[in-house]
Amino acid sequence: MEQVDKQQGRDASALTVDDPWHDAAASGLDGGAGAGRPRGGRLDTVPGQRVQGAAEIYLEVQRSPAFQEVRRRYRRFVFPAALAFLLWYLAYVVAAIATPGLMARPVTGVVNVAMVAGLGQFLSTFLLTWAYARHARLRRDRAALDLRWDTQEMTRGVAQP
Repeated sequence: MEQVDKQQGRDASALTVDDPWHDAAASGLDGGAGAGRPRGGRLDTVPGQRVQGAAEIYLEVQRSPAFQEVRRRYRRFVFPAALAFLLWYLAYVVAAIATPGLMARPVTGVVNVAMVAGLGQFLSTFLLTWAYARHARLRRDRAALDLRWDTQEMTRGVAQP
């Protein structure tokens, strides 16, 4: 590969770049007469109707009662759980700053209240993760999967020429 300086006056578009990650066959660029263009010879190979049709389908699914129910179930769990966890964490931080005497009080041996509360943070993280996974499995996954299959079936006709 030849290295060319700008001072030599060569046009940047005439310079070829040897890119080891570029696959001409996969990108639709062939080295023949149509170099620089997709194989069809046109730059606009995707008709506007396909994209618009798919967008309309996704908007229709988003407005559907089934989708709204999945979102409602998600929000009814996530917002209260996130708020409770945030308040629990802030209470731990505020207690550590505002009442160092309480946090330093020994529980047993060298283990004090701050250590127990800190371990409680880890425990509550694991419990919240378990509760979220259980809630998703029992209340949302089946409905979301049904929506996914329905959406794929609706967009299948749009994707075909």
